Amino acid sequence: VYQGMQEANILPNLVASVTEIDSMDYRSVISNPTEDEKSTKIVMEGTLLPKTEIKAQENLVKLHKRGRMLVASYETLKYQKLDLFTVTLKQIGAYITKTLTDDAIDVLLNGDGNNNAIRSIQSDEQGLSYESLLRLWAEISPYNLNTLIANTNVMQSVLSLNEMKDATAGLNFQGTGNMITPMGANLIHVASAPENTIIGLDKNYSLEMVTNGGIMTEFDKLIDRQLERASISCIAGFAKIFNDACLKLDIN
Repeated sequence: VYQGMQEANILPNLVASVTEIDSMDYRSVISNPTEDEKSTKIVMEGTLLPKTEIKAQENLVKLHKRGRMLVASYETLKYQKLDLFTVTLKQIGAYITKTLTDDAIDVLLNGDGNNNAIRSIQSDEQGLSYESLLRLWAEISPYNLNTLIANTNVMQSVLSLNEMKDATAGLNFQGTGNMITPMGANLIHVASAPENTIIGLDKNYSLEMVTNGGIMTEFDKLIDRQLERASISCIAGFAKIFNDACLKLDIN
């Protein structure tokens, strides 16, 4: 399961921090400084240092439990030359990662219940342009735009831009398989991402992942029916850290 999650895992490109807890309830914290508080002013000798307050969020982080039960007969396992359980468990791990990624994107877009839905900007013209991507890069400042999330159609539009068809960049893509990335941002393909939307974020400050014990895997046998079973489950949720560290570009 863990190997399947590692192979399919794009969460490290979305999550700034992972918090493990021993309960079903978790309240995240927030620091929401004003523009004046963001500047580090000169402090005279003997005077008070400016304060940055951290306080608990109003609403709890929602944790969701998801899992699967894998069942196979003794005969199925006996006559398989391939280790069926191992391969299938890897695939289930990949499914869990996909679901967690969908949860993370939902929190990025709609917030975690603390009135922190993503801020959006509109493209200046019909369709996607490189100028719109540059505006997204500029608007997210002072954070760094290091991650872009898009579905299949939008991803194709990004890679089809003339600015992305540079000969040297194209040679690198064809030779290594590494996708061309605008402004050096990591371009993540998520098929379930919203249509006509690009999500840009600074992954170092946007999202916190909360887990309860990680992946739980258990095995047993039903001797009377000669079945072998494996249960796989995971409890996890996501919370916004700094809402200004993510931004959405709506494409006309």
